[in-house]
Amino acid sequence: MSAPRPVVGVPACVKQLGAHPFHVVGDKYIRAVSEGADCLPLLIPALGGWHDIDAVLDRLDGLLITGSVSNVEPKHYGGEASEPGTLHDPDRDATTLPLIRRAVERGIPVLAICRGLQELNVVCGGTLHQHVERIPGRADHRADDSKPVEVQYGPAHPVALAEGGALAALFGKAETTVNTIHAQGIDRLGAGLKVEATAPDGQIEAVRIEAAPYFGLATQWHPEWRFRENPDSVALFAAFGQAIRRYVADRDGRRAAAE
Repeated sequence: MSAPRPVVGVPACVKQLGAHPFHVVGDKYIRAVSEGADCLPLLIPALGGWHDIDAVLDRLDGLLITGSVSNVEPKHYGGEASEPGTLHDPDRDATTLPLIRRAVERGIPVLAICRGLQELNVVCGGTLHQHVERIPGRADHRADDSKPVEVQYGPAHPVALAEGGALAALFGKAETTVNTIHAQGIDRLGAGLKVEATAPDGQIEAVRIEAAPYFGLATQWHPEWRFRENPDSVALFAAFGQAIRRYVADRDGRRAAAE
């Protein structure tokens, strides 16, 4: 009998579908965890303070923080109030921010994507640009909603991978091309984070948790989109799964030694 797959927590967003609120996670993230990392995705409802964070993390072997159509509320990083009509998800914020903070403290493998990168930066004391396209010298990183989704998530611009960084080693090159589907982006980098990739306009595109003992990476782009077709994405999710298995083996070994 084969060993059970490790469990990766995937926090949900709250979304109104018709007259009813739902807790949802995009299929592409679930597939990337299940098929890319070969782990069991466990969806975590956005219940905020109802959760006992440590009790949740006790049941997990890794954590994937997804992208979302909503923005992190600026009150969490001391930013100016959002413009009217900006979509927020306070229940997600109340769930993911403490979950990320405690997972980082415990050394649990973390992979964060798009909004997840922004949440990680906020947790580490960093700040966000609410509209990167309005910053002098920065490009417009938003997707064109008038285009088919395949075009929106298609290759958009190169990123320079940090010399000696984790992504450069993982991808085996100094530059790669990524998609771009975001308005918010990192302004001041959070403490304990290291830049892993940068867009031509200087916008931070990926970071690493410096003290992560197993895995702690975040991308502003979406590697989960059709990940099987992109060798870099395949390598990223495979490395995530491998790091989770090392974490599980070491944790279980410590527990066995303590008994």
